[in-house]
Amino acid sequence: MNKIIGAEAIAKVETQPQVKMIAYWTVTSLLAAAVMLSGIGQLMQYGGNLELVTNLGYPIYVMTILGIWKVLGAIALVVPGFPRLKEWVHAGIFFLMTGAALSHAFANDYGDSGFHIILPLSYAALNIAAWALRPKSRKL
Repeated sequence: MNKIIGAEAIAKVETQPQVKMIAYWTVTSLLAAAVMLSGIGQLMQYGGNLELVTNLGYPIYVMTILGIWKVLGAIALVVPGFPRLKEWVHAGIFFLMTGAALSHAFANDYGDSGFHIILPLSYAALNIAAWALRPKSRKL
């Protein structure tokens, strides 16, 4: 009986890190894809990005700066190693997304059903989840 209970405990302990790793890569991949696509859209001035930036009162060149940082950040999230860089990327994404939500709120530019506030805040939440789930090899 002890061997059965012991085997169940070992199996449970061994599957928890695997489930956490799958959750980490799922969330991180979604975050990296969203940030990468957003950055590319800003660099190409595609999909209403130009209108969003001008509605907020920012100069057009801000899209180029943010687009480059987003593309580089998305790459940094998925390449192995560089735990300090990843910490900075997570912090940058958090500030970027909460800043975007606040910019839209202060400019009274809520979008349909608050979309311009909800989307960046959901990316910020996804970022927090990816940061919290990261394995020890990606921590400082």
